[in-house]
Amino acid sequence: MASAELFKDPFDPDEYVERLAWRTPGGGTKGGAHGFNPQQLFDEFVAHIAELKQLDGRIQRKVEQLETNLQREARAHSEKVADLQKSNQVAFTHFQSLEDRINYVATKVVHLGDQLEGVNTPRAHAAEALKLMKYFDEFLSDDFKSEVLINPYKVRDAADIVHKLHLIAQELPYTTFAEVKGRIVSKYYAIEQELLNEFKEAHKNNDVQKMKDFADTLSHFKGYQYCIDAFIEESLMDAFYNRNELFNEIINLCVKVHKVIIDVFSSPEQVMGKLVSKIFQTKLSEHVHAKLKEHRNTDPEKYLQHLYMLYGKTVELSVKLSQYKLGSDSNFLNKLTKTIFKPFLESYIDVEEAFLKEKAMLISQRFYDSKNHTKKQLHSGIQDLKAVISDKTNIRFGLSSSSSDGNNSETYLSQELAINLLQETKMGFGRCKTLSSVSVLPANATRIYALLLEYLCKQHIEYAIDLGLLAIPSSDPKTEPNIYFLDVVQQTNTVFHLFEKQFSDTLLPLVSASPKYSDCVQRKKKVRERMEVQLDTGIDRCLSSVIGWMRHILKSEQKKSDFSTDQPPQQQCTNACQSVCKYMKKVTEVIRKALDGNNVDAVLKDFGTRFHRLIYEQLQQYSFSSMGGMMAICDVNEYGKTAHLLNVPFVSSLFDSLHSLCNLLVVAPENLRQVCSGDQFANLDRAVLHTFVQLRSDYRSARLAKNFSQ
Repeated sequence: MASAELFKDPFDPDEYVERLAWRTPGGGTKGGAHGFNPQQLFDEFVAHIAELKQLDGRIQRKVEQLETNLQREARAHSEKVADLQKSNQVAFTHFQSLEDRINYVATKVVHLGDQLEGVNTPRAHAAEALKLMKYFDEFLSDDFKSEVLINPYKVRDAADIVHKLHLIAQELPYTTFAEVKGRIVSKYYAIEQELLNEFKEAHKNNDVQKMKDFADTLSHFKGYQYCIDAFIEESLMDAFYNRNELFNEIINLCVKVHKVIIDVFSSPEQVMGKLVSKIFQTKLSEHVHAKLKEHRNTDPEKYLQHLYMLYGKTVELSVKLSQYKLGSDSNFLNKLTKTIFKPFLESYIDVEEAFLKEKAMLISQRFYDSKNHTKKQLHSGIQDLKAVISDKTNIRFGLSSSSSDGNNSETYLSQELAINLLQETKMGFGRCKTLSSVSVLPANATRIYALLLEYLCKQHIEYAIDLGLLAIPSSDPKTEPNIYFLDVVQQTNTVFHLFEKQFSDTLLPLVSASPKYSDCVQRKKKVRERMEVQLDTGIDRCLSSVIGWMRHILKSEQKKSDFSTDQPPQQQCTNACQSVCKYMKKVTEVIRKALDGNNVDAVLKDFGTRFHRLIYEQLQQYSFSSMGGMMAICDVNEYGKTAHLLNVPFVSSLFDSLHSLCNLLVVAPENLRQVCSGDQFANLDRAVLHTFVQLRSDYRSARLAKNFSQ
């Protein structure tokens, strides 16, 4: 029998037919081909289809019945909603009517209240006036009978009465009511004093509520300010115990008292401002003046340290106190701070400058004393003339400061001295930033900067450079020159880099937004350029002295027979060449150690160029046999190897060309023209080639000049 449950989702019609066929006897495959009965399966399908049609009819009738019920319920709900809307409209109408009635009644009540107040207020005023007249009568008769005027425990009630009588008495003519006015005024001040005493007593007992009550009462009296003063005096009494912890104690006191002020006084900002002002003008001011006057005339360093520390702590204190509302003036705390420190800040930079100057002189003198050196006046016309004569001739005047001091390698430059000076000025810049106002900060910082230029750059670095210049040997030395000036160059670079770092990190932020910025930059630039000129001069003279010593080696050790012999070379190079190359390597290492960056490349290039010129000129002095030419090639090859150590391509190319020229000394006469036309000589003037060929001992005998004739 078919039922609706068979068609519940998910419904698969193919599966449904297969299942029906499987249940029908003779419709499946259980009996094989002989067991299959198509007629029976057909009859089963026809019967089942009939059942499905009946099931469809039943379901259709049920659907129609449900739709009818749905429509009936929808109409019922619609009618119910309409009834509810009508009821809501009626309720809203009633609410509006009730609201209008309430407003009407309220208006009547307010009107009635105004009428009652209009009747009661004059009556209350009259009653109040009657009471005041009775109290006034007692003052007039000088016979006090009212308990409120004679009972000391009702001082607050008496205060209200006396305050009002005092206001009335001021309007009365003096001639008629002089005595009674005097009694009222006397009572007024007596009660005022009694209220103050009661307020103080409540403060001692930490009774905040009583303090508030008496403060409120006193707020109508002229002496209300005395109440605030009394509160401040009582608060400050015994509040500070440790002089070294004054700033922390001030913060703790303000935190503690601020809560009481808010609870007691009606204008806490005013009271808190007066309290802070009192603390600054008394306790803090006394502490600052005592600390600074102790060292002002005896120890400038401690004075500056204390001034910096105290001012910094005061500014920090002001920042912490700014969280409290201290009145309408936003610069209130700043003004208090300036007032305290004004006498010291006005003269600060003069004290700072004098201290740094004295400190710089002391540091410098300590260094030179450790070297047993007495500073000399180097810049004079006679000394400059002597230096020039000594450099251009062999005449020596004993100008070398190092010689006079008995130390030929002392640079008189000290990183320790530089660091000490930079540290002192760095602290000075820090104090300057804190203690100088914005308007004078750039000018004050520039004054400190001027001291640094004077004592570090001029009196130390430039002085050491000048000493080094005086000690440089002449360009024609007779002994191996001491070129320790290159150590001066190295140490100058190191010290000046330290100076530039402080210039960028510390000074520039202080002057960057002012005209002083360009002034400071220009002054540093001038000092740097002046030093660079001096160092360049010294390096040039050192190289001249080195080349002069090489020339002396060649002159004393090189023999004509080295290049005129007919014997094959017995060694790699001549003794003179060995000595020169050895010295050349030594100087190269010194230069690399002393210089860095582009400077070392430039100096090595200049040095290599001068070295090439020396060897070239040296070769021009000899006549070369065929074997001598081979010896010259060996020497030049060794010179070239040494020159290659400079790592300067230009210098290497010069020696490569020189090596090629030396080959002309050994070329067979019949091949000379062809060799001179080779690519290796394409960039050389034929006059240069001719000059080298003229050095051959067979120049005339082999008639080599014809190779260069037009």
